[in-house]
Amino acid sequence: MTRTARTRSRAVALPAAVALLAAAAGCAGSGGGTTGAGGGDGRGGTLVIGATGKLPNTDTVIGGAGFEGKRLVSFQLYEGLTRYELLQGTDKPPAVTGALATDWQVAADRRTWTFTLRKGVKFQDGTPFDADAVVFNLARYLDKGSPEYTDALGAAAAEYAGDIASYRTTDADHVELVTKEPNGHFPEDLAHVLIASPTAVRKSGTANFAQHPVGTGPFSFVSQTEGQQVELAANKDYWRGAPKLDRLVVKALPDAAARTAALRSGGVNWIEYPNPDDIDSLKADGVTIATNSYDHLWYWILDTSKAPWNNPLVRKAANYAIDRKAIADKLLHGTADPAFQAAPRATAAYDPAGDVYSYDPAKAKQLLAEAGVPNGFATSVTVPTGGSGNLLPVPIAEAVQRDLAAVGIKAELRTTDWTTLIGAEAKGQVALGSDAVAQSTTLFQSEALLPLFIGSKSPFWTGHYANPQVDELLAGSAADADQAARQAGYRKALTLVTQDAPWLFVVNDRNPRALSPKVHGLVQPRSWFLDLTTVWVR
Repeated sequence: MTRTARTRSRAVALPAAVALLAAAAGCAGSGGGTTGAGGGDGRGGTLVIGATGKLPNTDTVIGGAGFEGKRLVSFQLYEGLTRYELLQGTDKPPAVTGALATDWQVAADRRTWTFTLRKGVKFQDGTPFDADAVVFNLARYLDKGSPEYTDALGAAAAEYAGDIASYRTTDADHVELVTKEPNGHFPEDLAHVLIASPTAVRKSGTANFAQHPVGTGPFSFVSQTEGQQVELAANKDYWRGAPKLDRLVVKALPDAAARTAALRSGGVNWIEYPNPDDIDSLKADGVTIATNSYDHLWYWILDTSKAPWNNPLVRKAANYAIDRKAIADKLLHGTADPAFQAAPRATAAYDPAGDVYSYDPAKAKQLLAEAGVPNGFATSVTVPTGGSGNLLPVPIAEAVQRDLAAVGIKAELRTTDWTTLIGAEAKGQVALGSDAVAQSTTLFQSEALLPLFIGSKSPFWTGHYANPQVDELLAGSAADADQAARQAGYRKALTLVTQDAPWLFVVNDRNPRALSPKVHGLVQPRSWFLDLTTVWVR
């Protein structure tokens, strides 16, 4: 059985904030670990998580709630041919390992990949996983002639499956996927190309599949209130072994105060991103605060096509004006690290010698004078009120606003919700028509996204930033199957981005989450994502 994917432009749904790690044993640390007294010795219970934003569409790749939604819901229901090995340790980014495929090889052309599929895996409806299921799902994402294809699925899948030129079964246990160009990070991409039960899709119909989702993941669907709450049950037949939990409930609680109140009242027993001001009192109540560095940047994307942001001296001046350490230490109470360059510090692309933008208001004023705007200027920025990986977006933006005002740059803050902001960006626009956008993102955990943020041909709004050298480095690095070589190329590219300063680099999140004393067994990885199979609730 063979189908050929039609070429399509990449439509982007920003991983929430896109962008979302030292795990804790009762307090924030830098080395990671397993939470809760008793570690992983227990079993059972219901884990109830308070998320920071709306929950995703549960139909495989559509998502829509960024990496938080993928972390807490999509990756619990579904798997791809590969997955992140999130239990390997807490001191380095997770490697990609086999999931529905056990291993793979790439041919000499660097485009033809053969995947050996895992035997004995069943979907949560009891039907078998096989090569035909892979081809069915790829057709659903890539072939407009497939009865199960929709534009929404095609647009969402394009981020990670858009480079697939053709796909076919070679026998019951193998599939062959051919990419349009050499793609060294293709195995990483496929962790996000999620596989659903063909039987369940045909039974529900694509239009209704989100109401009855079925994958091969560690948890199976029970019920949902769309966008607000999802209830899942442990998949007792999961191929890696049944999760320790009995149930997993994820609730949308975008207001930080409401999340903390729900944790204290017992309405939830885990919250994503507690308000930093509440951390000390939560610890006093016996709450575990788990943190770890990971691939995250909170920043402002500047419109480099508009004066005066089209002048690199102005952009550098603004970066020197920001007191990042005060934001990280005082406002965020150590739940973030100052970002002095484009590459997040928890990635292999980070250069310890590349921390360029110290807090230097005098230098900022000097550069503004050299740029011909000694008295500063007025500008505007659109800021989300919340959303995955966005920390405390409005208070952070207000702190940056005060620092900029001190050197003469008067920034108007315009607030909107996260869905509106990223929806506009996916169309190449800025919500509320501002000169900049404040947001978070990931850069390296999903290498396929790099060209969408710093490449000159991105369909996504990137502030019109373009550097041919960056494009060349990205293209050359991405084609290399050697991860170390790719990361070296990315480091060079991000060094150029730092020098060009198309963004205001602000902080790198440490991914804090607060866990009730009843929650045990979490391994907090250096990642946006989590393995919840080890968690249990007393």
